[in-house]
Amino acid sequence: MQILVTVAKGLEGVVREELRGLGLKPEEAGPGAVGFSGSMADAYRANLWLRAARRVLLPLGSFEVKSGEDLYAGALALPWHRALSAGRTFAVEASVRDSAITHSGYAALKVKDAVADALRERLGSRPDVDRRNPDVQVVVHLAGGTCTVSLDSSGGPLHKRGYRERSVAAPLNETLAAGMLLLMGYDGSAPFADPLCGSGTICVEAALIATRTAPGLLRKRPFGFQRWAGFEERIWKRQVEEARSSVRPSPSPIAGGDADASAVRAAEANAEAAGVGRCVQFRRADLSRFRPPAGPGLLITNPPYGDHVGAGEDLAPLYQGLGDVLKQRFAGWRAAVLTGNTGLAKRVGLHPSRRIPLFNGPKECRLLVFELYEGSRKDGNREVEGTRRNGK
Repeated sequence: MQILVTVAKGLEGVVREELRGLGLKPEEAGPGAVGFSGSMADAYRANLWLRAARRVLLPLGSFEVKSGEDLYAGALALPWHRALSAGRTFAVEASVRDSAITHSGYAALKVKDAVADALRERLGSRPDVDRRNPDVQVVVHLAGGTCTVSLDSSGGPLHKRGYRERSVAAPLNETLAAGMLLLMGYDGSAPFADPLCGSGTICVEAALIATRTAPGLLRKRPFGFQRWAGFEERIWKRQVEEARSSVRPSPSPIAGGDADASAVRAAEANAEAAGVGRCVQFRRADLSRFRPPAGPGLLITNPPYGDHVGAGEDLAPLYQGLGDVLKQRFAGWRAAVLTGNTGLAKRVGLHPSRRIPLFNGPKECRLLVFELYEGSRKDGNREVEGTRRNGK
């Protein structure tokens, strides 16, 4: 069975490595997606363990579409009985790009009619539509002349872990936070710090990695596959028990700081809700007063860059201060700063060894990676302060 994992652009490699870690063989599937072949049990495990993925989809089929009639006929022929049975509800979401059908609502309506008619023919009655909380979420993607119809086994975005009890302005997406940590090779064996932690998302995700806590264990609502016809509860319970037995104490300290007392309170509440409150030390502190754990270790932070909080040059002193703190207090550490403002990034005053393109929602950003070292060194004919290139 083919399974498709959707992912934010830039994190495809991270998800491929996650799948390999689960004993699965990832396949190339284009930007924003990674595929693999597996069983329903593998789909269960992917939903339980993947940290940087958006959703786990089960494609039902693809077919050529030139008209609404083609869309209806193609959807009508798909094996809807794999997930839908009498008494279950469904909903359809659609996206269209460069297609003869230009309206996503129209595409969703045609597939909805096909699903209802196919199941009425097979079961003798039409299933009900529930747009807010369906048992089965159908995902339709029309690109060019090809339509791909899938079932959403996740039952909604995987970034909704269930621990975000409090938030602040412009909170970071949980899967992006985890993706950055995995991109930087974080496994919990070294200290971690975020001196601009906001509501604590990066620190909490670091703690989940460090303690080997499967993010799916935190989920409060059922996964999509748990509401499908044919759900194998025995297999799922065994996977959950195995995941719970793998949890361990964090081997290294994790520290977060923020100048905003309400943000620190939110971070503490979120860490407690995630079950990692004892693993993370949050404290209210201006950036200039932040003290990291004994290193070396890893720092990742997501300072404001103007779209949601603050704007443009008003934030220049913050970035300058961040650069000063990195040079003065994080000798020997690796640091990564996510920003969507290249002008502000230059204010850090350090030369990044890597610039990794990532997307924070629709906003294209860069994860700037700095290899920090004590003092300064000669690089060719010029002196470079506070960074080392290529880990040297």
